[in-house]
Amino acid sequence: MVDHPRARKVADRIHETVARMLDTRIKDPRLGFVTITDVRVTGDLQHASVFYTVLGDTESREGTAAALESAKGVIRSEVGKQVGIRLTPTLEFIADAIPETAQHLEEALRQAAARDAEVAALAAAAQYAGEADPYRRDDEDEDEDAPEAEGGTEPSDGGVDGSAPRG
Repeated sequence: MVDHPRARKVADRIHETVARMLDTRIKDPRLGFVTITDVRVTGDLQHASVFYTVLGDTESREGTAAALESAKGVIRSEVGKQVGIRLTPTLEFIADAIPETAQHLEEALRQAAARDAEVAALAAAAQYAGEADPYRRDDEDEDEDAPEAEGGTEPSDGGVDGSAPRG
């Protein structure tokens, strides 16, 4: 299913035509609340895959699939009239997996939110293993250096080898 500009235009025309046909001309009682989600046409314009979703349970999905299959000839002839190309593409109706995918993603997001809440509750009740702030601060270093300078325990200001400074 290559996306050539001409194929995209034909797909858009087929999308509009099929949606209008399902809304106005197809009066099959098995046909549920159908939404055409996408149409893909092959590069040679010989085949069109029409993706649709149906609102309702599995029974209404099955009934809609049967109604679309039985109305395929009428829809194809109308597509041929409206699109105006030399060869009318064959139509294939495919139930789109968008609702199932969306439901799966919503469930995954719900589980992730529950896990995040558990981690947040554990983090709120957690305590540090050692000190709350294990890092030294500059003001603490100055306080520790002051008693050592007064006591005179610091080494002489000698050179590298410990000898007296040169003058």
